[in-house]
Amino acid sequence: MIEMHELLQLVLDEGASDLHLTVESPPVLRMRGEMVPLDTDPLTAEDTERLMKAITSDANRIRLNEVGGADFGFAYGDAARFRVSVFRQKGRIGLVLRTISNKLLTLEQIGLPASIKDLLYKPRGLILVTGPTGSGKSTTLASMLNIINEERAAHIITIEDPIEFYHPHKRSVVNQREVGADVPSFAEALRRALRQDPDVILVGEMRDLETISAAVSAAETGHLVFGTLHTTGAAETIDRIVDVFPTNQQQQVRSQLAAGLECVVSQLLLPRIDKPGRVAAFEIMIKTPGIQSLIRDAKTFQVASHIQTGAKFGMNTLDSHLLQLFESGIISYAEMITKCKDATFINEKIRG
Repeated sequence: MIEMHELLQLVLDEGASDLHLTVESPPVLRMRGEMVPLDTDPLTAEDTERLMKAITSDANRIRLNEVGGADFGFAYGDAARFRVSVFRQKGRIGLVLRTISNKLLTLEQIGLPASIKDLLYKPRGLILVTGPTGSGKSTTLASMLNIINEERAAHIITIEDPIEFYHPHKRSVVNQREVGADVPSFAEALRRALRQDPDVILVGEMRDLETISAAVSAAETGHLVFGTLHTTGAAETIDRIVDVFPTNQQQQVRSQLAAGLECVVSQLLLPRIDKPGRVAAFEIMIKTPGIQSLIRDAKTFQVASHIQTGAKFGMNTLDSHLLQLFESGIISYAEMITKCKDATFINEKIRG
């Protein structure tokens, strides 16, 4: 009979990013993006229920029974933290556990340019880290906050669901609020945060009109705000924010974003072919007068060409970074082509 602590240790030993536990399947690890089943018997309904109870609090079990699912985080000793989603499927229990390393990376280790670090000293503005689920957004944001924590005497408030990386007080004071446990919603936490003398606010997920509106306003009124969206690309991110608002407010929001949006870092995590592991590919847009004009004038379709010519500001398109990773022998041609936005452009560059 397999125990939860054995599975958690195996996840860490194998360097897996996720553990999937579902009835009629053996435990499955996600390694370098691939789903790898363990060579064990399929789990029964009793197994998944027992494994769930080993890590789930009474409050989260009540939530599971009431609404069919619960999300939470927990520490596995000093080795790592796990973010858990427990849910019902076909009337039985399923779990997905994601590893959150206790080790914070530097921006260089993540692969971000030095120009990003300069933005962390801004007194106000909005910095967005975007990408699909599992693209490393939380790791990038935690690394940015850690730099501020180490190098600035600031008050940092994070609003997360659940809390992923724990940040001890260093030069900064850090307060971390968990949605569901400490505060009912992102929007409520953000509203309260403005009365708590913050310098830096992290909004774990900008998922609705109220939260996005509060984050944009907070960035405008003298706070450095970090947020995430599930978008790929800078132009798509701007459009997503604007489109959340009613039509009669959209021009005002464009003006607010033109003034306050300092940077969009859009990222993907891709399997490496040169060695085990994964590598991040980035699109980076940094505020310039040209970018501000495009946002204000609703010409986001021209943002990509401005990014292409903005290398001296630390900008690059996703396609140019994918091409660079391919030509350096780090990712495969197939990976590059499936993840790029313009395969014709990339193939012309390779032939050229």
